[in-house]
Amino acid sequence: MTKPDDSKPEETTPAPPAADVENQRGGGGGGGVSNILQRWRREGFLKRCSLTFRAFGFLFSLLAFLIMATNKHGDWREFDKYEEYRYVLAIAILSTLYTGLQIWRQIHEFYTTKEIISRQNAAIVDFIGDQVVAYLLLSAASAAVPLTNSMRQGADNIFTDSSASAISMEFFAFFSLGLSALISGYKLSNQTYI
Repeated sequence: MTKPDDSKPEETTPAPPAADVENQRGGGGGGGVSNILQRWRREGFLKRCSLTFRAFGFLFSLLAFLIMATNKHGDWREFDKYEEYRYVLAIAILSTLYTGLQIWRQIHEFYTTKEIISRQNAAIVDFIGDQVVAYLLLSAASAAVPLTNSMRQGADNIFTDSSASAISMEFFAFFSLGLSALISGYKLSNQTYI
């Protein structure tokens, strides 16, 4: 038997560069499947966030509606005697209806995977609707704050506390729909029109 010659190193082929390995796997250059999966995950996350913010907007709007509608305590302590409080109630109803319909649409599309409105139109409706309703909520709450503050200086009672609670719920609904509008704007800006 002969011994192998240790003085000669074995010949090895150099390893291919990392880019060549990636191209051989089919994932080089354009990103391939991993980019598509990452985009789907991001879109799913944005849909869940949008649904969550709208659900909070619905909850806060419904609370504002219920609190203001039941704010009747006799004499001057009736919400419908004040224009600002009627405005708060009207916008709370509008916001509750809007967010309820949007939640229903999103849940329906999630479970049936059928779009009620085309994707491009839905992005526009979401963006405009969220902004309009959010600003209406802010407008109504802002209109009622001075009246409530002036009433609280004279008499701090259950009527003014209920009014302040309804106004607070409208501010919370505004923040929720404002965040939903940011997501809608992001979706609209990333929309492909091909």
